[in-house]
Parts: sequence; C-alpha cells; structure tokens
Amino acid sequence: MHCCCLLWSRVEVTRKAVRYHETILVVEDDESYQILIREAFRAVGVQNPLQFASSGFEAIAYLMGEGKFSDRSAYPYPTFIITDLNMPAGSGLSVLDHTKRNKDWDIIPKVVLTSSEDPDDIRKAYRLGASCYHLKPGSQKELCQFLKTLHEYWMTCKVPEVDYRKTG
Repeated sequence: MHCCCLLWSRVEVTRKAVRYHETILVVEDDESYQILIREAFRAVGVQNPLQFASSGFEAIAYLMGEGKFSDRSAYPYPTFIITDLNMPAGSGLSVLDHTKRNKDWDIIPKVVLTSSEDPDDIRKAYRLGASCYHLKPGSQKELCQFLKTLHEYWMTCKVPEVDYRKTG
C-alpha cells in the first residue's frame, strides 16, 4: 500500500506572498476519509502541512483567516485545495465560488475529490474554477496512487504567487 513520492516539497516566503507547494487544505466532512487522506499522504512520503476543514463554511473561514484560523502560524495559508462537494454546512461548490470571486485567490489550484458523478456537479465545479474533478478512489492503494499522480502533475506546473492577506 505504500507509494513513493514527495509532495509540495518547498515553500518560498516573500514579504508579499506565499509561493505554492507547501500547505494543503483538504475540505472533507467524513472524518474517516480525512484519516485515509492523511495516511495516504504520509504513505507516499508527504511531510508538508495538511490542514482539514469539515465543511465548505469552515474552509471559507480558514481562507479568510477568521476565528481560530486567524493564527497563520498554526493555520498557514493554503496554497493548494482538495475539496469534496457534498457536505452539510457549505458544499465544495461554495469553496470554489468563494475563491473564484476573489481575484487574488482564484488562481489557487483546486482539486475536486468527490463521489458525485452528476454531470451538473461536474459542470458547476469547472465553471466555478475547479482545476480538475476526480472521483474518490475505492481503496487506500488507489488513493495513494491518485495522490502520487496528482503530485507528479502539480510539481511540473508553474503557478503564480497568491497574496494571502487579501480577502477581496
């Protein structure tokens, strides 16, 4: 069940912005799937900070740096988002909509990882700025392979900086 790779290995911090490939925000309401994702990331050698939000509304509060998320040393600004779609208390679509409406954040890579095969969900996700749309793998081994493939792809991409201080 172990894959090997490194993910989002390095961050460069400037006065104005955080560069990509560091903190990953996972938006997933199912605690058991959160654990599977964390274990899969670690199994493939990812040591980067993983932050979890249990709903779309919680993810938006995280992005805005509101409430408990105001401490950016404890809750670093995410430079990559993986979101489920169907969650109580704010869907993944609300996260996509929020980032799309903020011109400084709409460039953040956003991966939809969901069980929904609904063509309307797929269409809405892309219209709201999803970078890609994937169905949840059925096993830990498949999840590990997915994360390995995702990493290999994103690590070859050039991505712009995001000014995390702007809340638009």
